[in-house]
Amino acid sequence: MRKGELTRAAILDTALDLASRNGLEGLTIGLLAERMQMSKSGVFAHFGSREDLQVEVVHEYRRRFEQEVFFPSLTEPRGLPRLLGFARRWMEKRIREVSTGCIFISGAVEYDDRPESPVRQELVKIVTIWRTALTRAINQAKEEGHLRADADPEMMLFEMYGIELSLHHDARFLRLPRSAELAMAALHKLIESYRI
Repeated sequence: MRKGELTRAAILDTALDLASRNGLEGLTIGLLAERMQMSKSGVFAHFGSREDLQVEVVHEYRRRFEQEVFFPSLTEPRGLPRLLGFARRWMEKRIREVSTGCIFISGAVEYDDRPESPVRQELVKIVTIWRTALTRAINQAKEEGHLRADADPEMMLFEMYGIELSLHHDARFLRLPRSAELAMAALHKLIESYRI
């Protein structure tokens, strides 16, 4: 990589860390410039605007999510093993992010009642892609005969999301010490309840 690309990657890495802790709306060019020990114009030259920077942070979070959760799970056999891979890796990522926060969850809270914007659109698009992948994995597990024929994919997805959001709430907001343990147990119990 050239120097400019390395600098941009370093800025994006720092921006992702700041947005994970302070939210996407808490991410400013000034704060980022201070953290990077650069001028505001130096940071601005790499991204153009605060909104462009926020969109790039969402893209970078998606890229990392795919590398840690999505792509490794696709190597699992079709059906329940793949669904379990998605669920386990997703939960493990949430547990690792307890100290920093999740862009998808904090973004949903920040942008749920805001007017349409490129940042909100990107968040919705990426979360929708992930939900579609999970629903596909649930349907494939049904097709393979690993889950009950009457399993409702929308309900199962809703329940999985409920566990992930409960983990975020209990671990980050209430700081309850058993949150990760309980969330992982609840996820396993949920999936077992749908198995044949």
